[in-house]
Amino acid sequence: MKNKKAYAFIDASNLFYGGEKSLGWKIDYKKLRSYLVEKYGVTKALYFGGVETHSFTHDYLADDTVPLQPLERYLRERVRRDAANLSEAKLILLERHLKRVHFYQRLESFGYELYLKPVKIFWDDDVPRKKANVDVDMAYFMMRELRHFQRAVVLSGDGDFLPVLRYLREQGKEVFVLSRAPRTAKEIKKFAGGEFRDFVRLRTELEFMPKH
Repeated sequence: MKNKKAYAFIDASNLFYGGEKSLGWKIDYKKLRSYLVEKYGVTKALYFGGVETHSFTHDYLADDTVPLQPLERYLRERVRRDAANLSEAKLILLERHLKRVHFYQRLESFGYELYLKPVKIFWDDDVPRKKANVDVDMAYFMMRELRHFQRAVVLSGDGDFLPVLRYLREQGKEVFVLSRAPRTAKEIKKFAGGEFRDFVRLRTELEFMPKH
C-alpha cells in the first residue's frame, strides 16, 4: 500500500465523540500516526479540530490555524495573572483548556499538521452548545491538496463528507475510511465498502497504555 502517495484527513470531533467515547478506550495518537504510515503509506496527516481561546486574538485572514505557541503563552499568563481572582471552577476550566493546548503540541511533535479553529458557543433552545465547525475546512483541504496525493485516508464517519469523497474517487483517488461503525453514517459505510475500517478492530494497534 506504500507505492502511492497518501494523505490522512482527521476530523477530531468525529474521532473523539464517535471514537474514544464509544470505544471505551483511549487512542494513542503516536501509535495512530505510525499505523497510518505503515498501513497506508501516509506522508502527511492533517488534523482538524477546535481549541478554546479565551479571547486570545489572531489574524483569521492570515492564519489557517490558531497558532499554538502564542496561545499557550497567553493561557499560561492568564492562569498566573488571574488565579487569585477566578473561581475554582473557572480556574479548573482554564487549566483544562491549557492542557488541551499541550495535547495539540504533542500531536505536532508526532508529525501531525494541525488546523485549529476557535470553539464558539451557540444557543439551542436556551442550552449553550460548543462547536468549532471544521467540516468545511477539512473538505476544502481535501480539494486543495487533490493533486498531491493518490490515496486519501479519512478519519471520520460524518455523512456530510460524502460528496467530496465521491468526487475524490471520480478523480481516480483511492479512498479509505477509518471510523467507529455505530457512529458512522450508513451512506459513508456503503460508499467505502471494503475500504472501511472500524476502530474497534484496531484496539491492539492503537490503544493508549499509560506508563506506570
